[in-house]
Amino acid sequence: MSVLDSLTLTRIPPEDEALRAEVRAFLAEAVRELPAHVRARSWGGYSTQLSRQLGARGWIGVTLPREYGGGGRSAFARYVLVEEFLNAGAPVGSHWIADRQSAPLILKYGTEAQKQFYLPRVCRGEAFFCIGMSEPGAGSDLASVRTRAVPSERGWVLNGQKIWTTNAHHCQYMIALVRTSGSAEDRQGGLSQLIVDLSLPGVTVRPIEDLSGDRHFCEVFFDDVQLAPDALIGAEGQGWGQVTAELAFERSGPERLFSSIVLFDQWLDWVRTPAGRSDAATRLAGRVLTQLAPLRAMSVAVQERLARGDSPIVEAALVKELGTTLEQLIPAAIADDLFARADAGTDVPVELLLTLKYVTEAAPSFSLRGGTRDILRGMIARGLGLR
Repeated sequence: MSVLDSLTLTRIPPEDEALRAEVRAFLAEAVRELPAHVRARSWGGYSTQLSRQLGARGWIGVTLPREYGGGGRSAFARYVLVEEFLNAGAPVGSHWIADRQSAPLILKYGTEAQKQFYLPRVCRGEAFFCIGMSEPGAGSDLASVRTRAVPSERGWVLNGQKIWTTNAHHCQYMIALVRTSGSAEDRQGGLSQLIVDLSLPGVTVRPIEDLSGDRHFCEVFFDDVQLAPDALIGAEGQGWGQVTAELAFERSGPERLFSSIVLFDQWLDWVRTPAGRSDAATRLAGRVLTQLAPLRAMSVAVQERLARGDSPIVEAALVKELGTTLEQLIPAAIADDLFARADAGTDVPVELLLTLKYVTEAAPSFSLRGGTRDILRGMIARGLGLR
């Protein structure tokens, strides 16, 4: 069976789809005062207050078991929530990583003590995690990481550096992929995952300002950081298998389709008016929507595989690669449309231009985060038997 054959058309169950109206109504009020160029940050936006409000409503950790503070619902319930967060442009970045992958990772591989400690805090919107994968000189080649943890009488001693750790300066914890034996030349062998309390002595977090002026991109340094024995999550030396399973959550969700959706919706609202209507805009809207619909269907199908306990690594990479390509097309194509109009003397709304400016500046990162385009295309080619 080919990779493409493994994805079958999947419908979100009615009981999960029923969540949508309530969530949409709540978010309409929650983001009412936020202009579009702020909402365009979406899952890169940050509001601890909103995270706690969502936690109080049971909308974080919705798939986690009830005994750990979760909702005990299906993965499709979370899918509906995430779609609505993204479409509204809700600033959900504070809890995003914890809800999407850290909590499911702990649930799958963690000890009972780890589950009891971390998961209820995640569900309440109180414990925030960042991703400790990429490193300078390694990037998407995770098998070459050099950050190392060595055993000590008190647990582990951690040294090294991580980069691309989104919102690390706001988070309490990181799940870090580190080397616990061997060397970088051993590639996947000898890698483990550790939960790092970022308040510990020896941890330094430095935000880096990006092209758009945001400071969510961080580098994190570890200098003889003493970790307890229970910092290890899962089995020592099994970090590669754990992290590749984790990446399936990161690469296949609606966030790989909808990072430009606030801009697209804002532009659509304008082209529906007499001032914005044009044949070229109608063709562009059709071009985007005819790509978005099948990509969403693929994303839902991967979600169904994940819900069954599968690890659709290649399928998730396919969704991510095609999805981020569309996400990057949207601001470029809208820019062409708007500036052609400006050249013709049409007044383009300033707020629309502000949103376009932000998304255009952020768009290069869409095909970097979660795995670079070259890495993903290599995975897809192997999965399709092309290399």
